[in-house]
Amino acid sequence: MAQTILFKGGFMDVALEEARLAAARGEVPIGAVVVKDGTIIARAGNETRALNDITAHAEILAIRRASSFLCDERLTGADLYVTLEPCTMCAAAISFARIRRLYYGAEDPKGGGVHHGARFYAQPTCHHAPEVYAGIGEVESAELLKSFFAEKR
Repeated sequence: MAQTILFKGGFMDVALEEARLAAARGEVPIGAVVVKDGTIIARAGNETRALNDITAHAEILAIRRASSFLCDERLTGADLYVTLEPCTMCAAAISFARIRRLYYGAEDPKGGGVHHGARFYAQPTCHHAPEVYAGIGEVESAELLKSFFAEKR
């Protein structure tokens, strides 16, 4: 299942593809990819509706799949690429999994938990904070979300 992907846009392109696939399934278009040593070890799009599970965010599913692939609940040295700023639940999961770096696309002023809302990694109760890089693929990530919700209205 692991694969090395060399796209001109990098690993965020794969996360964006997962987001597009999620939208095609009627899910909120968010995609995530876990990378370790330059190789994709897991990828996912939102599946909250398909699984009837409010915790089935792209980040959570990708972390679960990566942990299963590595047979380890800790993803030390792994990086996560996600198309939208993670919510507080996902930020906590990223912390607990010991993700090394978080790269995200669009900001989420309403529901984000990294640079907005709870700002999970800035809390004294946070045991591990990844390096965070925002705005990677931001325009395309935001456009996917805007288009999806415009069609719903």
